Amino acid sequence: MNTTEKIICLILGGVLAWYLFVQSPKEAKARAEYAKARSEAVAAQQPQVQEPVAAVDNVAEAAAPVAAPAATMPAEPEEIVVLENDELRLELSTWGGVVKKATLKKYAQGNGPVGEGNPAVEFDFSKNPLGQLGDAVVGYSVASKGERDITFSNGERTRKVSLGDDYLVTYEDSSVVGESTLSLGLMTMGSSKNDLLSVDSWALDAGKGKPGVVHHCEGNSPLKGYLVGGLSGGCSGSKSAAGLPKSASVMYPGAQTWVALKNRFFVTALVSSTAQSKGFNAVISRDLGVAAYRPESVSAKAVLDAGAANGMTSVFYVGPKKQALLWGLGMKDVMEFGMWRWLCYPLVWVLNFFNSLIPNYGVAIILLTVLVRLLFWPLTHKSTVGMKKMQEIQPLMKEIQTKYKDNPQRMQQETWALYKEHKVNPMSSCLPMLIQIPVFIALFNVLRSAVELRYAPFLWIADLSEPEGLFTSWFPFGGLNVLPILMAVSTGLQSAFTPSSGDKNQQKMMTIFMPVMMLVMFYSFPSALSLYWFLSNLFSIVQMWLIRRKTAKKEEVLIPEVIDPPMTRQMRRHG
Repeated sequence: MNTTEKIICLILGGVLAWYLFVQSPKEAKARAEYAKARSEAVAAQQPQVQEPVAAVDNVAEAAAPVAAPAATMPAEPEEIVVLENDELRLELSTWGGVVKKATLKKYAQGNGPVGEGNPAVEFDFSKNPLGQLGDAVVGYSVASKGERDITFSNGERTRKVSLGDDYLVTYEDSSVVGESTLSLGLMTMGSSKNDLLSVDSWALDAGKGKPGVVHHCEGNSPLKGYLVGGLSGGCSGSKSAAGLPKSASVMYPGAQTWVALKNRFFVTALVSSTAQSKGFNAVISRDLGVAAYRPESVSAKAVLDAGAANGMTSVFYVGPKKQALLWGLGMKDVMEFGMWRWLCYPLVWVLNFFNSLIPNYGVAIILLTVLVRLLFWPLTHKSTVGMKKMQEIQPLMKEIQTKYKDNPQRMQQETWALYKEHKVNPMSSCLPMLIQIPVFIALFNVLRSAVELRYAPFLWIADLSEPEGLFTSWFPFGGLNVLPILMAVSTGLQSAFTPSSGDKNQQKMMTIFMPVMMLVMFYSFPSALSLYWFLSNLFSIVQMWLIRRKTAKKEEVLIPEVIDPPMTRQMRRHG
């Protein structure tokens, strides 16, 4: 590679590494000022709500949690009633008419189908019941029960809970006046290194007076310091847990259209309410079993003002973080695809389309890789041919550099004239990389948290959403991951096949350095990402081999057959 190519490729590589691993920290002063302004606003609007905890650089600086007031339980005995459909099973309590447990019937807790020994995913809301209205627990009795709904009543007020399709739960309260809180339940973090725990909302004022999504694990949100994620899509960086309290309470004021608690694959959210939103209060509890700070659970209560209305209707979503379902609710930003969302959405659709043709997400990733490489084939072909031409004119370039070493301006003019004569573009080698980086970042965002890949098997891979982890008792670092090794080897082969006009020693160094760097980067990433990158490398190697073979045929010199002239008498006489 020449100097220009090296600079461009280093910049692109740096941008990619920054996107994957670095969460650019904001200035502490800016966060503190933002949190102070928010706290002043909520104090002015709702003085009875608990004072917010200020955002801090280090979670250790957070104030100790404020214990919730002990609720008085009704005198009537508690009764548990069940609502269920093909997707969701709800266990509701007559104490408050709330959901205490939700079971996602189509998603198993472990690898394999739902069945005996592998129960379905459960959300335990017993400590933070979904739909709890206010702090006082109201005693109800079951007034009526249908196939999809239950009506609770205590003579003074009624509460109807309906179970709809696509994981929706609707509450209809007959008597709500003034301001109250509504519980969103609780979301817990998984045990994987790639898991995350976060809060999203759609704020009517997300900044500069404009509505928009707020990802509370980033930016200036006062929750940012408490939401920490995994290796492939986390929130804040690693923090020490020494001396930290068990939990912290943080208030985020301002009208919110929806509020979602999410981990890597699942969501519980308040989708909408007829009452006016005034913000929400989140409580984040940390994992006491680890030395580094790691959140264990997050719960939240929306602050709603029904005004003088004699009733309120609220809709919740309790289900998978699935694009098709969240899109219809106006909550597609929960997928957290970032600035490349415009590219991520069609990629998810294509991935699911291929899976519908051949029901295996490993095969779907292969077909997606083939599609992407075919789309970019003309561009990469032109780039590789250009690099080959650059390699061929390298001797001429060295002559120019030697001849005009004392005249840089003339050297540059002659160099560009040489490029023009041979129809070579020195930037062409990095153009495919520049265009494919957004595609790779989009795939990275899609594959790291697609619920479709959760426990999706392929060949020897038990779970495409996690590293392979083979022979864990024999190998360190979580076991043997074959795909990152194959990806590193193929990266080296690709580098060796790539035409280079630079120094041979530098080329050898890059052939070693790049595979090692990629191996370290990808070793703990989901195997779906390594599978895509490995297959993409194979396509590049095949493409370069075909171009080399075609070029070699053109360069073959046809040696003409030498035919002896006929012997004349004079030739024979002198012979």
